Amino acid sequence: MAMLGGEAMPRILMQVIRFCINSDDKPLKKLCMLYWEVVPKYQEPTSDEVLRAASGGTTVARKLLPEMILVCNALMNDLNHPNEYVRGSMLRFLCKVKDEEILGPLIPSIKACLQHRHQYVRKNAVLAVFHAHRVHGETLIPDGPELVEAFIQAETDVGARRNAFLMLYNESEELAIQFLAKNLDDVAKFGDGFALLVLDLTRKACRLDPNQKSRFVRVLFQMLGSDSAAVSYEAAWTLISLSNSPTAVRAAAVTYTNLLNSQNDNNVMMIVLERLEQLQKKHSKILQELLQDILRALSSPNPDICKKVLDVAMTLVTSKNVAEVVTTLKREVSKTTQESSDSSEDKGKVYRNMLITAIHGCAVRFPDVAESVVHTLLDFLSSDGGMQVVIFVRAIVERYPDLRPAILAKLITTVDEVTNNHVMCICLWILGEYCETSETVADAFDVVTEQLGEAPFIVQAEEKQAAEQAAAVAAKGPKLVTKNIVLSDGTYATQTVYSEPKIAAADLDKSPNLRKMIVGGDIFLGTIVASCLTKMCLRAPDLGLGDVKAKSMTVKALLTMCGIVKMAEVTVSAQKSSLADCSERVSLCCRALLDPKAKALLKKTLLSEGKVSFGSFLKHVQDKDGDGDKEESKEEIVAAQADDLIHFRQLRSLTAQGGDLDLDDGSDLARATGYADGGSLLSNELSHVYQLSGFADPVYAEAFVTVHDYDILLEILVIHRTP
Repeated sequence: MAMLGGEAMPRILMQVIRFCINSDDKPLKKLCMLYWEVVPKYQEPTSDEVLRAASGGTTVARKLLPEMILVCNALMNDLNHPNEYVRGSMLRFLCKVKDEEILGPLIPSIKACLQHRHQYVRKNAVLAVFHAHRVHGETLIPDGPELVEAFIQAETDVGARRNAFLMLYNESEELAIQFLAKNLDDVAKFGDGFALLVLDLTRKACRLDPNQKSRFVRVLFQMLGSDSAAVSYEAAWTLISLSNSPTAVRAAAVTYTNLLNSQNDNNVMMIVLERLEQLQKKHSKILQELLQDILRALSSPNPDICKKVLDVAMTLVTSKNVAEVVTTLKREVSKTTQESSDSSEDKGKVYRNMLITAIHGCAVRFPDVAESVVHTLLDFLSSDGGMQVVIFVRAIVERYPDLRPAILAKLITTVDEVTNNHVMCICLWILGEYCETSETVADAFDVVTEQLGEAPFIVQAEEKQAAEQAAAVAAKGPKLVTKNIVLSDGTYATQTVYSEPKIAAADLDKSPNLRKMIVGGDIFLGTIVASCLTKMCLRAPDLGLGDVKAKSMTVKALLTMCGIVKMAEVTVSAQKSSLADCSERVSLCCRALLDPKAKALLKKTLLSEGKVSFGSFLKHVQDKDGDGDKEESKEEIVAAQADDLIHFRQLRSLTAQGGDLDLDDGSDLARATGYADGGSLLSNELSHVYQLSGFADPVYAEAFVTVHDYDILLEILVIHRTP
């Protein structure tokens, strides 16, 4: 260790030779090999020789230390040692020695080790021959390739054969190809290491001479079915890089899908999916035949793998296979509700959202499957993925008017199962906007009012006290009772009993979910309820429900809206800042129902403008997605040629910098600031704006957040709106 640190110890060499070189202790032999590797082996030149060489004379010739003759003799003794471990270790050590004077006397012993009975010695002897031929070429062992060729023909050990082929591959490529041509049928028996070398040789030879591809096609197809995942993967990649024929691409794609479904390592699966994604860009028609095999990888418990599988699969969906794909996705969605205790529960919510998003994409691209999936997904409206489901249903209702009656009927029957406030908001908006028949309006109004119940929507004192008592009892936890009992065999034992207090049936809150949300202080949901009921009441007279029914609906809606405003005034919640917005919105709805003039002015806006705005939003999203697909389909544009000149502003002459305007300043500043795309600058800024108060509040506030590395800049805009 001291010599590796730069310490010169010239006197130790002779002591090591005297006392350590002939030891039979194997750990000591290992230490000696490390010492021989770092010890100085040549004499230091004298000062006269250095001066003579510096003045232009002859170069200083290196002279081997006399002590190294003893070292060479010891190395030769180890090469001829009867113990195969000693021989193999010495041969491995010689692969690190580059001195011709030391290797020269040992060449006959190295060649003799090629015929040793033990495979450990033979495979290290081949590596030693390879090292000597690579470093010193024709000087020490000119017949190295021929010697190894004869050796590999008779060798039966997998490791020794692999090392011999490695030597031929690097030192004599033609001999390696000849050996491979003679043993094409036996390549699978030579081991994984040999097969990987063959694949490397194939790529190297075909890169130099493309006409040799036909010589290796057979062995490549043979390796695709290898039991080793590494060999089959490399063979598929090599086959694609050498040939673009449909047969070759299909065979490689089948190999990739087999690896995807047979490997459990997430890293391997992700790498294979990346290869399939690259293959899809040029050979999508071939991969479409294997789409169902790719979707089998959705059984992976890792959500990242499932997301990548869905990304690859969605690019391969066509009108021919969309029905099968949607059926598979619906089956996977159903599995997410059945799996409760296994490992896939960890990915349940995220995985369900991904599946619903994929189904949504299929329904948008292929309208024929929309009807078959929307009713299945409505069953998951109350699950964790309810938001994705209701967003999908909202888009389907707007895009396909023919499906509205069936979807609305299903939604009316399932709205009472919704437990998420945001999902309930969208459900009520859909009912208010798209119920356009007398039956749907009447049914939807009855369901919503039944779920709301009678006003007021405020927690009573008795209910609040009962809830506090129940919470206090639950906070105490179970009661622990320990006692001694006598077992059937007469021995004593200790029994511990946990007793939990029973909650009376009257104490359980059995009110509908919508009423719970309103009573809980969701002011925004109350505003949505008011708007929904108002739209139904405005639409009722035009649908022939009758004046009595229409007036009854109006009275119920007004009482409900009054209760919502009272709840917003009394309840203390996080949405207290929305009180002004709620009051203004509910007042507008009441005027639309009570004042004929206001009704004439607001009816068209309330009943049609919302659908028009949402339709334009969907069109904008569709156009944006279409532009993204077009950009992905475009071929890569070369930004600069390999031989273009590179301009360095810092290397220009000072005369050119005097008053000239650099035409590249604008583009450089745009790239440096990240504002090269000026068209999207405003949209990027607006995406980071967060509203802090309601639009109708006396003081309006919003925040703009800018994040740059570790610096966070918060800009707050405050507008005082009081007169």
